[in-house]
Amino acid sequence: MADPLATSLTQLLGCRLPVIQTAMGWIATPQLVAASSNAGAFGFLAGAVMKPAELAAAIEQTKGLTTHNFGVNFHSFQPGAKEIVEIILANADRVKAVSFGRGPDASMIERFRDAGIVCIPTVGAIKHAQKMVALGCQAITVQGGEGGGHTGAVATTVLLPQVLDAVNVPVAAAGGFADGRGLAAALAYGASGIAMGSRFMMTSDSPVPEQVKAAYTRAGTGDIFVTKKVDGMPQRMISNPMLDRIERGGALAKWRRGLLAGLAMKRETGASWGEMISAARQMTSHGAMSLPEAMLAAAAPVLIQKAVVDGDAANGLMASGLVAGRLDDLPSCAELLTRIENEARARIAALSGETNALKGAA
Repeated sequence: MADPLATSLTQLLGCRLPVIQTAMGWIATPQLVAASSNAGAFGFLAGAVMKPAELAAAIEQTKGLTTHNFGVNFHSFQPGAKEIVEIILANADRVKAVSFGRGPDASMIERFRDAGIVCIPTVGAIKHAQKMVALGCQAITVQGGEGGGHTGAVATTVLLPQVLDAVNVPVAAAGGFADGRGLAAALAYGASGIAMGSRFMMTSDSPVPEQVKAAYTRAGTGDIFVTKKVDGMPQRMISNPMLDRIERGGALAKWRRGLLAGLAMKRETGASWGEMISAARQMTSHGAMSLPEAMLAAAAPVLIQKAVVDGDAANGLMASGLVAGRLDDLPSCAELLTRIENEARARIAALSGETNALKGAA
């Protein structure tokens, strides 16, 4: 009998379990990527918040921590993007996938494919999934509205079957997944696996400071909501004093916040003002985002870093999937994936048994 957890996604990525650890900025470090990959998932490095030299070093470090292949996330509009692409291609022996939002064109995707690197973008709408497949992407991660950070309005249970009907590549389901029951459900829908961010962030292998992890474990579903005040685009966050101030602030406060965060980002990345404005303008070209909103979006990682790196749960921003509201433990990646595998197999077996029983009764 075929293994129900051996899917087109595990075949494409070369992982044991159909589970993706997403590339959360400042969180998906070599340590977390290695821990998730060693436990059977496919981990992605958060290259979108790294300078080229930092990414090169992170790739080398990850190689030393796991014998498994892994992926890298990046944005085509981030400072140093061209150099980052070359670094990824130069490490195609171990970097076997890239994830991104909208941005890379068909020629860049073709370069990755020619190097044996799977392109698996994250999308939140049917039209974006169709566009990415048309450009040559070999798989898709579909994030429903329950997901953390920038998110859409359509729930995973509605968006996932829509995308599955619209594309003919392996699809990983994201937004609301944290356990084996969710994996079994996603497979039942027709997905090839699941992608998780918040659940991997809430592990003992995650680099997030303990006081911030404690804030995540304390949060209930009523403490996690979607705001447009950070950069004008919907983002799911945990309510805290910083987010409360942002919610109350007006246009002047938004510009001040953007300028201060932009200065901090400039110091962190070494980017020039010209590079930052260019990145912001590229972001505006993909939708209705205004230039000030794009500048805030380019600078927002600084506020997230304040929480997940500096450990300031009051003055940083804590992006979170809604599923974090029902999580209250911090297992290791090995413990988590063992639990997910066992639970998924049990649920699938139970459903198969019930199906056979119904057939016998008929």
